[in-house]
Amino acid sequence: MATARPILLVEDNPDDETLTLRALGKNQIEAPVVVAHDGVEAVDYLFGLEANGSRHANPLPVVVLLDLKLPRIDGLEVLRRIRADERTATLPVVVLTTSCESLDLRQAYSLGANSYIRKPVDFERFERAIGLIGHYWLDLNETTDSAARSAY
Repeated sequence: MATARPILLVEDNPDDETLTLRALGKNQIEAPVVVAHDGVEAVDYLFGLEANGSRHANPLPVVVLLDLKLPRIDGLEVLRRIRADERTATLPVVVLTTSCESLDLRQAYSLGANSYIRKPVDFERFERAIGLIGHYWLDLNETTDSAARSAY
């Protein structure tokens, strides 16, 4: 599978970041991965804001893997901002979290999450879950970009 568009991983835990990147590699998910370590970095990446206030254009990710419990801006607020902007309103967002709180689950879906997955504790199950996520969103899911390409 080849894609120029990256996966945006929004994860503040270095161990979970390493495990996710390792699981993507073991599942031969070859899309580039951009890592944002908190909600501010994620918003800055998506909406092109540098620390000095200048704008830049990053390629929109093919999918966002979004943790909820983040410093500075939490994942639910990141999701709210993604859905509020017409440039990112239809961007696939998979909440990938350790949260077992039913309120988080309900809020994520009410804000427009495409999927809500609790991170498995066991690495084999986590690796399998990441593989399924990657293959679904990069290989199987049809986007407006893929529909436009197939029309030609």
